[in-house]
Amino acid sequence: MDWSELGLRMGLEIHQQLNTKSKLFCPCATELVDEMFDEEIKRNLRPTQSELGQIDRAALQESFRKMKFNYEAYYYHTCLVETDDEPPHSLNQEALELSMVIATLLNMQIVDEFHTMRKQVIDGSNTGGFQRTGLVATTGYLDTPHGKVTIENLCLEEDASKRIAIDIKNNQSTSAEDYTHFRLDRLGIPLVEITTDPSIYHPEQVKEVAYALGQVLRSTNVKRGLGTIRQDLNISIAKGARCEIKGVQNLDLMPKIVENEVQRQLKLIEIKEELQKRNAKVLDEIHDLNIIFKNSSSKIISRAESVKGIVLKGFAGLIGEEVQEGRRFGTEIASYAKKRGVSGIFHTDELPAYGITAEEVESMKSHLNVDDDDAIIIVAHNEEIAISALEEVIRRANMAFEGVIEETRKSLDDGNTEYMRPLPTSSRMYLETDIPLFKIEEDSIENIKNNLPELPDVKKERIIKEYSLSDDLANQLVRRLRADDFEYIVSKIEGSNIDSTTIASVLAYDLREIKREGYNVSNVNNESLISIFNLLADSKISKDAINKIIIAISENPTLDPEEIAKNNNLLVLDENEVLNIIADVVAKNSSMVEERKMGAMGPLMGMAMGKLKGKADGKLVNKLLKNEIEKLI
Repeated sequence: MDWSELGLRMGLEIHQQLNTKSKLFCPCATELVDEMFDEEIKRNLRPTQSELGQIDRAALQESFRKMKFNYEAYYYHTCLVETDDEPPHSLNQEALELSMVIATLLNMQIVDEFHTMRKQVIDGSNTGGFQRTGLVATTGYLDTPHGKVTIENLCLEEDASKRIAIDIKNNQSTSAEDYTHFRLDRLGIPLVEITTDPSIYHPEQVKEVAYALGQVLRSTNVKRGLGTIRQDLNISIAKGARCEIKGVQNLDLMPKIVENEVQRQLKLIEIKEELQKRNAKVLDEIHDLNIIFKNSSSKIISRAESVKGIVLKGFAGLIGEEVQEGRRFGTEIASYAKKRGVSGIFHTDELPAYGITAEEVESMKSHLNVDDDDAIIIVAHNEEIAISALEEVIRRANMAFEGVIEETRKSLDDGNTEYMRPLPTSSRMYLETDIPLFKIEEDSIENIKNNLPELPDVKKERIIKEYSLSDDLANQLVRRLRADDFEYIVSKIEGSNIDSTTIASVLAYDLREIKREGYNVSNVNNESLISIFNLLADSKISKDAINKIIIAISENPTLDPEEIAKNNNLLVLDENEVLNIIADVVAKNSSMVEERKMGAMGPLMGMAMGKLKGKADGKLVNKLLKNEIEKLI
């Protein structure tokens, strides 16, 4: 595709948890809890009007779902602030200073006052129906291989509750008595939200920007691991509209997500133009179809209390149109209906199917008096939910005449996306009355500028020069967040006969491979690695023994590396013992030596190393083997 001609514009939102001692507005720890909760709190949430009398459209749509929420809390890990039963405490200054460090690294202008705002969110992720957030800095930039990208804003805010599960009382819907479950241990963890402007113009560039931002963040004191960083992607094309893709976890998948979203928007524009040509129309009447399907053999239909349908004039053939790989326009419509509690819809572009016969389809068309160019959409459920779902279908079908509509969509593992809710509006923001503004002094900004952490690219170039590492090895240490560990271990190794490349390779590659084999390498701390490398420096073990000792410690971190080496016969032999084994290998293969001369080095080296089983250094074995072969030739 010609991205420039399409007018592709993209922006990123990065959400990163900060590794502070306490939460943003209470003293609770910021670690997640892996144990049974102590109490449950049940809540309902509803949207409220702004001071101008407006209601945020995203909050309004969430309210139509009539959801109830159950929050799991702890006596010792959460407090009354998380349950919204106590006013927030003072702003966490550690979190504010850390967000200012990140802003400075991104060349941003820090504000002179931090104002805490309430952002209305009623999807259940916050007990009070709002998230506390505040602007820290504006107008920065980031250099990328595709050019400079503007960083618009950096905000400091509370992370949301962690969704646990949904209780379903029947196989078809979430009834009024069902609850969506959240856990409060994550609520309130300090989080920075970094927003770029929409100047990213190529699918590969957005991946580069996300990676570069991640590297900047990881040079500071942020949390690491699954779920601690989340990326949202804003995408639009010239004739389309801005859509926000939430929860993009895999950076390698980003280009595909962009391409699929562009394809979706182009297809929706095509459908819009075709509907206009056909003078298509959405009829608002919802029809009762129980009499048509009274004796239906379809299991879904027969289990339902009620079957309802609507007519879409001129939509025939378009509902089955593919808008993304494996996803059709009917899937787009169905995703709206699902928000009202149904598992899906039927439409005449795909019928007969699902147990619905051709005779039933023809009978339904005749009953509703539709033409060949018309489509029918059916929902089977209890009457209230069926009507509610079809009202959403009517609303989404009418949007088809606009082409692409502004939406918040969820990222899927296959690179496609799915509708979540409308884009929020400014009507959801208002000032937090319980927290005073926090003045940011110029002296504190200057102090931060004078004590910035080392950026990844700078660190990479430095360790290449200081430790004579290859570009690839240094790059892997930095990418895998092992550069600081590497420098610390090197500083603690006694003796000079172990090169830094060996240490770097273990950290950058070997630990990763051992982890892939299923071992818990998080049990192997720097002190254990220092002990292992000191054994190597003292010539007590060979390089071949390192991974075996690491595996043993990953299974039992209390073990001593030297004891592991002794108990597993991994301590190296002295030179005389090594020489005797090599001499025996050469003597048994003297005919090979006479025939190949020094060409026998390769196969005999393999035999010798096999006999020694990692209990001798390869350089020593090579030297002694060469001497023994020379004696025979």
